[in-house]
Amino acid sequence: MDTQNFFSSPKELGSAVKNVRKNANLTQAELAFAAGVGVRFIGELEGGKPTAQLGKIMQVLAALGGNLAVRWNDDRS
Repeated sequence: MDTQNFFSSPKELGSAVKNVRKNANLTQAELAFAAGVGVRFIGELEGGKPTAQLGKIMQVLAALGGNLAVRWNDDRS
């Protein structure tokens, strides 16, 4: 099943990551191991840390079966 979610803040992305992790019955430590990041990073990401490293975010998303896409608004200049 393909699901698209759009996030306008790091907090929204973090909440979504937390929900998917919990639905997958994974602990933060298990997700961190699967993604190759630290447990602290998972906690910061789920907490909406605005300076989280993009590369690590992508690793976490991939470990959860997701990816990152960008949708441009029509009014960009």
